[in-house]
Amino acid sequence: MFVRRIAVVGAGYVGLTTAACLASLGHRVVCADIDVDKVARLCDGDVGILEPGLAELVTEGMAAGRLRFVVGARNAVVPGGFGNAPGADPAESDHVVEVLFLCVPTPMGAGGAADLAAVEAVAQEVRDLLPRGCVVVNKSTVPVGTAVRTKQLLGRRDVAVVSNPEFLREGSAVHDFLNPDRIVVGSDQQDAAERVGALYARLGAPILLTDAASAEMVKYAANCFLATKLSYVNALAELCERLGADIHEVTEGMGYDPRIGQAYMRPGPGWGGSCLPKDTHALGQISEAVGFDFPLLDAVLQTNQQQSTRMVDKIRAAVGGSLANTRIGLLGLTFKAGTSDLRDSPALDVAAALADEGAELTAFDPSCTGPLPGLTEGIKLADDATTAAKDADAIVVLTEWPDFRALDWPSVA
Repeated sequence: MFVRRIAVVGAGYVGLTTAACLASLGHRVVCADIDVDKVARLCDGDVGILEPGLAELVTEGMAAGRLRFVVGARNAVVPGGFGNAPGADPAESDHVVEVLFLCVPTPMGAGGAADLAAVEAVAQEVRDLLPRGCVVVNKSTVPVGTAVRTKQLLGRRDVAVVSNPEFLREGSAVHDFLNPDRIVVGSDQQDAAERVGALYARLGAPILLTDAASAEMVKYAANCFLATKLSYVNALAELCERLGADIHEVTEGMGYDPRIGQAYMRPGPGWGGSCLPKDTHALGQISEAVGFDFPLLDAVLQTNQQQSTRMVDKIRAAVGGSLANTRIGLLGLTFKAGTSDLRDSPALDVAAALADEGAELTAFDPSCTGPLPGLTEGIKLADDATTAAKDADAIVVLTEWPDFRALDWPSVA
């Protein structure tokens, strides 16, 4: 395998996992972030993310000299990174960045469209610093057409742009990276796509080489299909309750059908996190921009928005019809088990609605050790589930942490 010199811009879930895993595959990687404190912590081996295996990979990569952290994209591609000279020929230097991954945030912007400000800012920052023959890779989830937009912003005929979407699940990101179902690489320049695909050669996964627009669309299509599946199961759960059927038995029976499968078949308080809400809204905006009516996607979003209301209705009924002056214990606040991520967590939506109706909330989540400004105000955080249950009128399980399955429920009672 050829060892490549790689720069990764962005040290969040995707960027840090990408950098650490590529380093574990033998590549030389510099990872950049604009957060000075975060970079300092990473240099000390503190990843600050609850992600199994990630801290170990970071430590191993740094110890082997294959992984470094710097502040700012510029420092990843100029002296101080690999020692590039702007415009240098990769064939003439052992210190020139060959592949630059953009792993920056693309949050939901106005009207639900993806906000590409960070992608555009980095492209403009590095465009005159990249060596000839460098490949810029959009790893972040971006709308169809972003590769073309990135190429325009770079204004460099000698620099290729490739779309290589990530398919990482929080809580299993390292495993997903090193054991992928598929690797999708899209570019209008075949040689550039092949170079990026070769980075993953040791993983032995199927590699789909396609055009940039199709690669960008794959990520949205996949996430929105999963969101559709979740909304369907949540709606089906309510129907089963009304009919006296057991949703778990129903989904098990469905899941044995290989055309359907067992994954994403568990009902809950709604779907959330940093990807599905953002990507479903973004695909809606993409569809609208080209005049395509997508009522199925609208229904998926509407069903999910209604799910927190259904949860609150159940809780209200359980405590006698009114939530005013009740005490509710919440088990779980993160959007899914195995992560500390509270972004767009349906648990927080339910908590906010309960508080609006006058409930006093005490919560326990294994990953939440203290109040988080803007997220957990109005919620008293407990050190364990038993404390959260003390004097509660109802206990609501909102995140599927395995810890809760193993609770001593008689003691909780």
